[in-house]
Amino acid sequence: MKKGKSPSKGFAKRDLEFLYEIGTLRYVARTWKRFLNPDFENLAEHHFRIVWIALLIAQYEKNVNTEKLMKMALAHDIVESRVGDVDYLSRQYVIRNDKLGIADMLGGTAIEKEFLALFAEYEERKSIESKILKDADNLTIDFEIREQEFKGLRFSDNWKEIRTRVAKEFLFTQTAKNLWKSLQKSNPHDWHKNSRNRFTSGDWKKKTP
Repeated sequence: MKKGKSPSKGFAKRDLEFLYEIGTLRYVARTWKRFLNPDFENLAEHHFRIVWIALLIAQYEKNVNTEKLMKMALAHDIVESRVGDVDYLSRQYVIRNDKLGIADMLGGTAIEKEFLALFAEYEERKSIESKILKDADNLTIDFEIREQEFKGLRFSDNWKEIRTRVAKEFLFTQTAKNLWKSLQKSNPHDWHKNSRNRFTSGDWKKKTP
């Protein structure tokens, strides 16, 4: 089927099946929740935030194809619909066939060729887009940790050491490293406290005498 041409007999069956499967990502749990908090992002939420983190990192980096980056971000972990998520512990024991999983998941769809190539490029970690995306993938955990801290959850020094090491040794771009540093000093509630609200510009605003 050529791009831009609708199927002659309704929408393609495999495309419909794929879209239904994508909808189930919200039911796939991230295994980090057992270490951090049950109130942890699911796989669909993980993809959504990563797209935005990657897009913003890209604005500070050079020669980035943002369209490719966004598509790569949308595809990077969807295979976990079939192979499940692994964390830093379970990864040492579980053997996942991601290549087979993504091939079967995308097989027969209108986007098969393009997105299989994007998935492979991400796994290679050679292009600037794949490096930015992996940085965003790592930073989502740090966003979650910061949010959980402000909900009253305490993390051990060991966890802080692990995340500091990840930032120093495994983030690819300087922009991501700068973002991580800013995260450590950030307040997850500033977005609404400093925005237009009843205290800053509404009927609760205190007038100076």
